[in-house]
Amino acid sequence: MKPAIVGSGKMTKARLRNGNLLTEIWKHRMTYTLLIPGLIWLILFAYLPTGGLSLAFKHYKANLGIWGSPWAGLENFMYVFRDPAFASSVWRTLYVNIIKLVITFPFPILLALLLNELRMRKMKKLFQTILTFPQFLSWIIVSGIVINVLSYDGLVNSALQLFGLPTINFLGSEPMFLPMLILTDIWKSTGWGAIIFLAAISGIDQDQYESAQIDGASRMQQIFKITLPNILPTVTVMFILNVGGLMSAGFDQIFNLANAATQNVSQVLDVYIYRVTFQSSTDFSFSTAVSLFRSIVNMVLLLTADRVAKWMGGDGLFR
Repeated sequence: MKPAIVGSGKMTKARLRNGNLLTEIWKHRMTYTLLIPGLIWLILFAYLPTGGLSLAFKHYKANLGIWGSPWAGLENFMYVFRDPAFASSVWRTLYVNIIKLVITFPFPILLALLLNELRMRKMKKLFQTILTFPQFLSWIIVSGIVINVLSYDGLVNSALQLFGLPTINFLGSEPMFLPMLILTDIWKSTGWGAIIFLAAISGIDQDQYESAQIDGASRMQQIFKITLPNILPTVTVMFILNVGGLMSAGFDQIFNLANAATQNVSQVLDVYIYRVTFQSSTDFSFSTAVSLFRSIVNMVLLLTADRVAKWMGGDGLFR
């Protein structure tokens, strides 16, 4: 009789939870109604296209379509892992994006702290507008600006020639390619990234600052004792999300800034997928297998970063 009682008790609790959930949904039905367009978009453009991942396990035939093409099992993945260019592109992707993450991630936080310290609202809005504007420029425009400034007949080399100094091959130098990626990424994305941290700072209880001022804390002490600890959960979440995109970040930037002279240092995984798909004998099954591998690695990195954040005492993405 006891197992039956325990089982019925669990069923009753489950029904109560479901009832409470439906009650809460109905109570906030207007809010959930606003989510419907976003959910429809997510289903149509994020979940339904995942059916195309089946190409990674097939020999794709255009006349048969995705569903009619014959199955190949793991054959495409065997070809992928045998390709030396694939392995080098994976390691180069991790190398480039890890260095970019380590160097560029603190800049939006520092900019948000600096803007928060400005007491003149008009100047604060002006600087925020100016620094956010580059985010709305495509990498095609940014690469055009970089090429015009750093090419042999560009602004920098013209100035060097004017002073009788030797010109520098900025765009065709492999050692300069990664620093160029980092600098352009900082210039383009720092202002936009700072908005998230400014929003987190604006949610801090102002009574904490008033109490610190009464106790005689300096502005720097308030930053380290109040501001940074309060925005640490936001910093953690943003860092985890950036780690989860290490394998797929930077294609637009690298594709538009790279050239034949920097091909050896610009062959990241996304560029490899592009060249396999569009610049050689087209094999959609092969490129889909590479894309699926990239997504799995991104998921593993995301979950690992979340676990590490929790292990260090921080907040993760998943409760």
